[in-house]
Amino acid sequence: MYKQLTSEQRYVISALLKRKVSKKEIAKEIGVSVSTIYREIKRNGNSRGGYSPGLAHEMAMERRERIVTNSSVKPDVRREALRLLTGEQWSPKQISGYLALQGKRISHEKIYQMIRQDKSGELAGHTRHGMKYRRHTHRIRPTKATNIPNRVSIHERPPEADGSRFGDWEMDLIIGKEGKGAILVLAERKTNYFIMKKLPLGKRPEGVAREVYLALLPYRNHVLTITTDNGSEFSDHQKIARLLQTKVYFADSYCSWQKGAVENTNKLIRQYIPKGADFSNFTGRKIMEIQKKINRRPREKLNFSTPKDEFSD
Repeated sequence: MYKQLTSEQRYVISALLKRKVSKKEIAKEIGVSVSTIYREIKRNGNSRGGYSPGLAHEMAMERRERIVTNSSVKPDVRREALRLLTGEQWSPKQISGYLALQGKRISHEKIYQMIRQDKSGELAGHTRHGMKYRRHTHRIRPTKATNIPNRVSIHERPPEADGSRFGDWEMDLIIGKEGKGAILVLAERKTNYFIMKKLPLGKRPEGVAREVYLALLPYRNHVLTITTDNGSEFSDHQKIARLLQTKVYFADSYCSWQKGAVENTNKLIRQYIPKGADFSNFTGRKIMEIQKKINRRPREKLNFSTPKDEFSD
């Protein structure tokens, strides 16, 4: 039986084809039949005989939409899906998974189809990427940070702090227009629950350390580690570690993916506080509203439970 491939599998196929790996070995690597690989290349290859994973996945999704139209979706389910998209800015997968828990069936492909069919572009404006995607490559570069005394590398962080246990945090700053103003973002890795606070002293290290301490003080018994980048604003990390009785670790330079929880959180926040925004227009109350809104979004990694519910358990 033909098995639908995922986007990740298509990127593996592309990488192995470039390395001249046999189709039999590619099939074995991603756990499908050889005929699936041949069929995939034939149906979703480009006009020049090459294979682009992004294009292949898009072609496959469009073909599926033509075949599976979800004509049986009930009007009330469709309305609820649109309400969650436009009112809460949930992703199609979050909407589909959340409604499925209530016995309401609508696929995320159908929701994407609804977005694409909206010629006004209004629905696309409520998605995180505006229906435009970029894929980044990850490269580890030598860390040159010299502005942080007694810096402890992420490579010394205990292996159990991999996001599978509760209490490992990541932190970052979002900077305002022309470098003025800063918002602290702290994300718990397992639940993706996050805290954000406007910093009264901006990027000044002593002010950042104080606000980190105050933000995590209510959870001080559940702060096992904190991971951040090499910004000078975190140079007072030893004070944070001492006050919260924890350890602060620093990611490698140019490796933001090593603190993926807070980076992903920042992208969600940017739906409401875009780059170049004047932070003077965002009060503490407004920032709290954004925090609550994002924390109540269902997440696929949490089986469509919410960070708020998982953090509170």
